[in-house]
Amino acid sequence: MVMRNEFSHVIKLSEIGSHSRNIQLVADDAARRGLMARFDLAALDSLKAEITLTHDAEGVVATGRFTAELAQFCIASHDPVPATMDEAIHIRFIPEPVVSGEVELELEADDCDTMFHDGQTIDLGEAVAQSLGLALNPYPRSPEAEKMLKAAGVKSEEDVVPPGPLAGLKDLLAKK
Repeated sequence: MVMRNEFSHVIKLSEIGSHSRNIQLVADDAARRGLMARFDLAALDSLKAEITLTHDAEGVVATGRFTAELAQFCIASHDPVPATMDEAIHIRFIPEPVVSGEVELELEADDCDTMFHDGQTIDLGEAVAQSLGLALNPYPRSPEAEKMLKAAGVKSEEDVVPPGPLAGLKDLLAKK
């Protein structure tokens, strides 16, 4: 596993205590530049998080929100596509399993995201960074994208008919 540290904010488990702990994180210029490079962003003007840490029977749970002002590169034109994010965070930090062979974790659909800790610390900043990465639009499109994609011969979702027994219905509907 590659450890990142663009937005590192390490917290000792012993500092969380038995009560909840509220933490505010704000990415500085260097952290934002690092995250821009990591996630191939055109801009990252702000990244802030408000997190509450609590212990539960299995580990530490981080709940809260992060907000970000950013721009991604359009998949067609490479123009910046601005975006504003306001996303919930719900992450459980559990001890890294120490076993030989494969490790299998069974999580229910309602379970929060899970990250491992080393038994001494968690990196809350890395958790926020990974949450940002997961929330990014995988196919950002500028206003010019559709025109450029069509000119390049890329079909729109409306033009694509799934194969199968109903595929011929598109031609029948077009004849009416």
